Amino acid sequence: MLKQLAQISVNYIPMLVAGMIGPLIAGGVVLHSRRAHARYRRSPLSRDLLRPAGHGITEQLSTLRDRIDQYLLELVLTPLLMLIAYLTFSKQPGVTYLNIFATLITLIALIHIGWRTCQLLGLQRRLRQLRLGLDAEMATGQELDQLMRQGAAVFHDLPADHGNIDHVVICRAGVFAVETKGRSKPQRTLVENSADVVFDGRTLSFPTWSEVRPLAQAQRQAQWLERWLSDAVGAKIPVTPVLMLPGWFVKRQGRSVVRVMNPREKHALLGGYGRSLDDALLHAVAHAVEERCRNVKPHSAKLLPA
Repeated sequence: MLKQLAQISVNYIPMLVAGMIGPLIAGGVVLHSRRAHARYRRSPLSRDLLRPAGHGITEQLSTLRDRIDQYLLELVLTPLLMLIAYLTFSKQPGVTYLNIFATLITLIALIHIGWRTCQLLGLQRRLRQLRLGLDAEMATGQELDQLMRQGAAVFHDLPADHGNIDHVVICRAGVFAVETKGRSKPQRTLVENSADVVFDGRTLSFPTWSEVRPLAQAQRQAQWLERWLSDAVGAKIPVTPVLMLPGWFVKRQGRSVVRVMNPREKHALLGGYGRSLDDALLHAVAHAVEERCRNVKPHSAKLLPA
């Protein structure tokens, strides 16, 4: 049986080689075209772009979609490849143990399909979470951007040592590290006050569950930003942590160092909570944050050099 499989493999080597030559030629043509374009043209943009709201999640979504596409393709191709292997093997002269071979490849196919299906279910759950998080960050970012009309500087997706800070607002009233959380609501017909969240100063009480981790995360992010900014500008810069919950009506019933609000309450940030900044310090802080956020390569500049 092993000799027969070896003979089949030898017979199909030319076909496999021919199948690889086509993609290699196509890849070479595309690579040559990109190099030729880069030889005569360059991007009009001379510096990197600022990170938009949800930039980090967008990159995660791209990677996740690639994995989902790969697994779906495997689920489609696995039965076909197994069928081709069976038909090819069955047509060889003097083949024995055909039933054993058919059972074996069927078992392998079923195990592989079951394994990939379980992985796809997990990836789909993660995809839903990321989409909700992206919507929340974009919604919050659009609300905060309106503060620039009142002279505030607003930046998004600031890279930190561990992860990123969703939004940073810099104004005369102080510096705010804004963490955004997307949380889906229960159906109105199932839960009373389905859009309300109660914040008692320690816990976020949603209609059917409670959380404390987002509060701790917002506080850690603000502490990191405070240390980094103080080193960057050479002066003590207090940073106020803010947690924003798009789409939720926040009932505040206690005091906390973390300010919890709906993004539509954004104008409350201009009224204070932090320490007032003079013009020189405000510009220095905004410049430091901008430099750290300006690291997105323009798409038109992603050409291979000649």
